[in-house]
Amino acid sequence: MNRKQTTLLAAAVAFAAGCATAGPKDDIQALANKAIAESFKPGENQDLDRLKQDETLRACNQYRDNPPEKVAAAINARATGNIKYPADGKLMGDWKTGEKYYKMGFAYRIGTVEPDDPKKDRGGNCYACHAADPKELAFGTLGPALTGYGKLRGASDEMVKYTYEKIYNSQAFTACSQMPRLGHNGILTPEKIAHITAFLLSPESPVNK
Repeated sequence: MNRKQTTLLAAAVAFAAGCATAGPKDDIQALANKAIAESFKPGENQDLDRLKQDETLRACNQYRDNPPEKVAAAINARATGNIKYPADGKLMGDWKTGEKYYKMGFAYRIGTVEPDDPKKDRGGNCYACHAADPKELAFGTLGPALTGYGKLRGASDEMVKYTYEKIYNSQAFTACSQMPRLGHNGILTPEKIAHITAFLLSPESPVNK
């Protein structure tokens, strides 16, 4: 590295250090929030509501996803209290319909990517993070593999309820979980979550073959 490059690098480091200590923490957070908000432009099919932080997200960000026990308990309680269930009370739907919504990819994306149409329907984009059907070739690995989920755990009433609620709002169980709050944030309806629950638990589902 030559002298000019070294000088520029030193100046950049000094500037960054100065920015980090230039003002109160709240001012830095406000600047960060402003930069994030300005990175997404409003327009057709753009859902900018996801950029708004609720009490849970603010707490998780404040404690870098490692909240103290009292705050974590409050997050769990708040999430549990907000879970809604299908109108018919059935937490296990049709696994074939659940497979459709498990695979359907709109979920949290901002904007429209073909062939998804957010105005007509939304899925959970679950394969972005989890393997499930062993025949599926493309899946993410951010979350644990769900292949054999029901085969390993059974389909008791307790397991059905746990699976449904975990999909609806995972923060009912793990404060600051990285799993999207699919039901809480209106990405999936209770009925769709019941279908996905069936996809994961039904013995007839390819997940459990």
